[in-house]
Amino acid sequence: MSDDDPQDRGDGPGFKVNGHKLPNLTALLGGGPGAAAASVQQVDPEDLPFDVEAVHRALTPLQAEVPEDAFTAPLLGTERQGGGIVIGSGGLILTIGYLIVEAESVAVLDAEGRPTEADVIAYDFESGLGLARAVAPLNRPVLNFGTVRDLGPGSTVVTSCGGSETIVQTVTGKRPFQGYWEYALDEAIYTAPAHPNWGGAAMIGMDGLLYGVGSLYIEDADADGKPRPGNMIVPIDLLEPILDDLIVNGRRSGPARPWLGLFVDERMGHVVVLGTSPRGPASSTGLEQGDMILRVNGNAIGSLADFYEQLWTAGPAGVAIGLTVMQQEAGSAYEMTIQSADRDSYLKIDRWER
Repeated sequence: MSDDDPQDRGDGPGFKVNGHKLPNLTALLGGGPGAAAASVQQVDPEDLPFDVEAVHRALTPLQAEVPEDAFTAPLLGTERQGGGIVIGSGGLILTIGYLIVEAESVAVLDAEGRPTEADVIAYDFESGLGLARAVAPLNRPVLNFGTVRDLGPGSTVVTSCGGSETIVQTVTGKRPFQGYWEYALDEAIYTAPAHPNWGGAAMIGMDGLLYGVGSLYIEDADADGKPRPGNMIVPIDLLEPILDDLIVNGRRSGPARPWLGLFVDERMGHVVVLGTSPRGPASSTGLEQGDMILRVNGNAIGSLADFYEQLWTAGPAGVAIGLTVMQQEAGSAYEMTIQSADRDSYLKIDRWER
């Protein structure tokens, strides 16, 4: 994320990092150069009960270039790198969606290590997953799916972008996740230690199956409140119900959720505004950093989970959303209405525009 991202600045009480990319990860993990690498356990293929090299052949580095005027460029940058996972015939590649959303070009590697162009075919904001398809044969095998129902706290997994970026992690828990950018999962997988290149990394079970896709660096991998660097992994189970829709339409079917373009955090039992998304529905409302949202459509809220439940059950994208806001400076509450929008309509995605 850019320096303009409210979460990257690290200011304010109760701040937690939930990073898509974090240049100072080494420092956060405990010091100088090499600290990140030293904090993770590299994989000896002979110690694992599945064919690690076969899994590696299904994984490819992925690089995307995004126009400077793209909606997501100020937050996610114009050059994005991570991992891709071959999951289907014809070079169908799964990755984390923020790597490829609004990309004008995507490059992956075939089995011989040659760069190959890929087309973005889908992005699903609700799960955070994205799909691309190589335009030429990759000659890579397909990685089959497991189910997170078979994983529990303490499970050993291997998380990899291929090659040396393959580490052993422990599942520290499965619990809900709420992101400050109007994103939430009912159940996410939490792992530790942190993978140094988590975006789009494949989380593999001891049976050699794909269980999840790396999404974020987090500081709260444990549920006990003590800081522990780790990763949030999107469960592969979220993909299967929407896979056909994504391939055919580029998005899941059904009405889109209402989106306000707010960055929010939960602090001491209150939902606090961190900022607004440029050009988003809330950008011209006067909401400022530190303002507290007390009610949504008249319903009291005290957590991000409450806020998102009230927002997303209010109706489809376009519905008017009433907020009761306590101003940080004035200390007085007032009512406002924001006309929600379909977030996807702000994105530069040619397939959707045709």
